Amino acid sequence: MTVQIFASASLLLRSIPASAVSLPTREDEAMASTRNVTGLTLLDPLPDLSFEASDDSSNSLQSYFHGSWGLLFSHPDDFTPICTTELGEVARLENAGEFARRNVKLLGLSCNDVSSHKRWIEDVEQFSGAKVNYPIVADAKREIAAQLGMLSKDDLDKQGLPLTVRTLFVLDPQVRIRLTITYPASTGRNFVEILRVLDSLQLTDTKKLATPVNWKQGDRVCITPAVSADEAAVKFPDVIVEKLPSSKGYLRFTSEY
Repeated sequence: MTVQIFASASLLLRSIPASAVSLPTREDEAMASTRNVTGLTLLDPLPDLSFEASDDSSNSLQSYFHGSWGLLFSHPDDFTPICTTELGEVARLENAGEFARRNVKLLGLSCNDVSSHKRWIEDVEQFSGAKVNYPIVADAKREIAAQLGMLSKDDLDKQGLPLTVRTLFVLDPQVRIRLTITYPASTGRNFVEILRVLDSLQLTDTKKLATPVNWKQGDRVCITPAVSADEAAVKFPDVIVEKLPSSKGYLRFTSEY
């Protein structure tokens, strides 16, 4: 014989000790709101997130970058050594016209507030000898950093909230992601390499070319496989086809671009 016993939900709940019930705390909710959202990849549009910045401006990412190439780069914290050298170098390159001649807009980002950014910029300018003309996003709530996957799993602030890592996005004039690069907090970025990438992208966006290892502006480039031998001979009269064991003729160089 089978005996079935039914009990109401309220009776069952009353039988569970309060100590066994775990409700989310404010800290749990805060951490849940600061977890990285993944899935962005090359040629995806940058999410159109609103921001406030060190120059007291309010804008959205799409509106800010639209029509120009762009660099969006995060740093872990204000008043820290590596970040000071990085943002000082960006300021120096910007003052020298390196970004203007490439039609590039700049936007920094960290989890500090506007007041902190303003005070820290004085240190950056003193150290670098350059004026910081670009805005730095104040993302104290981590809303932008979480959406863009910029948050560290290891580096936390005094409240136990994650800091941003050294993530950088190169964006095209349609505000699509063309390059992503992430460095750990202990390693400063090489912004000369970022300029090299910008030169490569801007060249290869308009011509059927690709840039080889260690390429820099003025070096010879590769002709892409999409260009036939006949077309290559017309467009690139100086074409050099490397002789390789496979005899496939795929490695072709030109200096005329």
